[in-house]
Amino acid sequence: MGLKKYYLENTIEAGTDEAGRGCLCGPVVAAAVILPINFEHPLLNDSKQLSEKKRLELRPIIEKNALSFGVSYIFEAKIDEINILQASILAMHKAIEKLKIKPEHIIVDGNKFKLYKNIPHTTIVKGDAKFMSIAAASVLAKTYRDDFMLKLDAEFPHYFWRNNKGYPTKQHRDAIRKFGITSYHRKTFKLLPEQLKLEL
Repeated sequence: MGLKKYYLENTIEAGTDEAGRGCLCGPVVAAAVILPINFEHPLLNDSKQLSEKKRLELRPIIEKNALSFGVSYIFEAKIDEINILQASILAMHKAIEKLKIKPEHIIVDGNKFKLYKNIPHTTIVKGDAKFMSIAAASVLAKTYRDDFMLKLDAEFPHYFWRNNKGYPTKQHRDAIRKFGITSYHRKTFKLLPEQLKLEL
């Protein structure tokens, strides 16, 4: 099954998605993309289905062909302040704000969104595997976030962020146990399973 080009016909439609919601550290990154109606690329799919190499191959293709795109970062202090769901929505709003063309309709990956500037929107569960513009946004969000985590990895190599990108892998959690947390960790997240067991 191929990806659909749009949700509404004859409408300037932007797709938006975020990356990094489930991570223990670093920003949540969102992208918004408006693709031309005739855009096609055999590689384009939900970024989770693509290898890192394919995502990196697609990024310049999307950026060159998109009518407009925007990428935004919401950092850990803000995530801790407003919670990850609100931070994800805020990141998507900020990415849409960067679009040079105002969309007439927004399609959002997931099932939660807030009205943005009175532009109608539709939330689509697993939208990144259904619609081209959301898939393109998922590729940009993921690759920009991965690049950012590689920069942080240079500063804190013993958390292996170059491999886990901040996700809660065993390797990442072992490093938290051993070295504690960094300024980039999200303080409101359950960073270790044993945080549930409070010493009373």
